[in-house]
Amino acid sequence: MSSIAVVTGANRGIGLAIATSLKASGVEVIATYRSGIAPAGFKSVVMDVTSAESVDAAFSQIEDQWGIPDVIVMNAGITRDTLVLRMSEEDFTSVVDANLSGAFRVAKRATKGLLKNKRGRLIFIGSVVGSVGAAGQVNYSASKAGLVGMARSFARELGSRSITANVVAPGFVETDMTAELEEKRREEIAAQVPLGRFCTAEEIADVVTFLASEKASYITGAVIPVDGGLGMGH
Repeated sequence: MSSIAVVTGANRGIGLAIATSLKASGVEVIATYRSGIAPAGFKSVVMDVTSAESVDAAFSQIEDQWGIPDVIVMNAGITRDTLVLRMSEEDFTSVVDANLSGAFRVAKRATKGLLKNKRGRLIFIGSVVGSVGAAGQVNYSASKAGLVGMARSFARELGSRSITANVVAPGFVETDMTAELEEKRREEIAAQVPLGRFCTAEEIADVVTFLASEKASYITGAVIPVDGGLGMGH
């Protein structure tokens, strides 16, 4: 039986790389996005993870058109980086709502179908800063740390139905945003990483694709770092 995967925030960056990798592995992929242009070459649906109504409507459309998805990748998220004394209440709550509550809304809605199928993969995209922290990212770090407790609770609650829940925790990734950094700053960041370089989106996608496969059927409640050793020991 071929898998159907939903990848949130899949129209660019890490999400698009994950969707591309899953599709290449033979999985039928539905890419969701909140705004902008739908990714070329994918079945796609608009989904705003900050709205339970939008999440429900998107899943209803997916189930009606393509069937019940059994691989769910919670990738959608935002950042609002600033030092804590300048961080507004809204800066904090909006990031937690999109990254943590948004992942909950998607996973909760998806679980209806997973329980019906008695199988499934919940894959949360976390971050190394969820365990090591980062100056200027109190909101983002808190949201990503929360995903660990969430995933492990899903793992305990749903494991008896052959549903796994895991977190992939990237480190510094080559993105449009990091590409704009000055070379000196890029070198300073890379120097903190034991492997001495940034991660590619494809390297993250490869790990997600493995977790979505039958080869990962006995892995659940895990946090899998893809960070070049940056978060070792956490």
